[in-house]
Amino acid sequence: MYRAYWAIPRTLKTRAGEQVNTSFGMASMLLAILAKEEPDSLVICFDEGDKTFRHEENETYKEGRAETPDDFYVQIPRIMELMKAFNFSVVSNPQYEADDFLASYATEGSDQGMRVTVVTGDKDAFQLASDTVRVAIPHKGYSQAEYLGPDEVYEKLGVTPSQVAAFKGLSGDSSDNLKGVNGIGPKTASGLIQEFGSLPEIYNHLDDIRPAVREKLEMDKEQAFFCERMAELVCDLDLPVSMEDIQLTDIDPNSLLDFFTELEFTLLSKRFIKFLETDFGQSHYQTDSVVTPEESKTQLSLF
Repeated sequence: MYRAYWAIPRTLKTRAGEQVNTSFGMASMLLAILAKEEPDSLVICFDEGDKTFRHEENETYKEGRAETPDDFYVQIPRIMELMKAFNFSVVSNPQYEADDFLASYATEGSDQGMRVTVVTGDKDAFQLASDTVRVAIPHKGYSQAEYLGPDEVYEKLGVTPSQVAAFKGLSGDSSDNLKGVNGIGPKTASGLIQEFGSLPEIYNHLDDIRPAVREKLEMDKEQAFFCERMAELVCDLDLPVSMEDIQLTDIDPNSLLDFFTELEFTLLSKRFIKFLETDFGQSHYQTDSVVTPEESKTQLSLF
């Protein structure tokens, strides 16, 4: 939502004056995801905005982020309507972050033999990358998505997916207000992890580390392990919506077309109708029941 809010000019409004830039941007990205990924199952995971278990352990968690504009929040109800119109399953919980649900669904999907794509710009998700799970970072809406598996994560950070939390424990993460070890940057962090494998092993071999770095590690040992724990995703949550119920099958497209018509998204209506003509659209949607905006206007004029 936040990415969509900033991607589309806030001047985008309906004729009645309702600001709809977030809805438009998110709908556009979701259409692109459907067209490019052709998923058989899909779930949307949201933060609820309340204090999670991480906030309970660390009161300053995620403090320092830029204030979210008021005209973003007022558009959230429309986003929820959009999810319903798409017929997408939505999950959230005040105790956990969206990333924890992404991790739990990705783990379950992988365990069931599915090929999983986690669409997010959050680096915490890098720890999910595997032979069956890839992370897709949206760029240019979704037209230039960047795909990361284990090799790409290593290329970016210099650590394996299973070492991402340890990497953050050392180097910190300013976006989550995790300080890590004072004076340890990404390059030093990845070098230490490459050499010793994990935080416990790094601290078990302090005598083998040059004095300047060893001193920093000793000074912030507790903070290093704490930040690692904060960065670790929960991968075994009870799924609030079953894997069967997130399948995209036999979907009525008219609710989304009606939503686009209500918010005057003519361009998106045309894109969606074109998408329904693809093999994927034909096999996952009730395309024989489509009522185009033009047909809808004709029908209305007859009453």
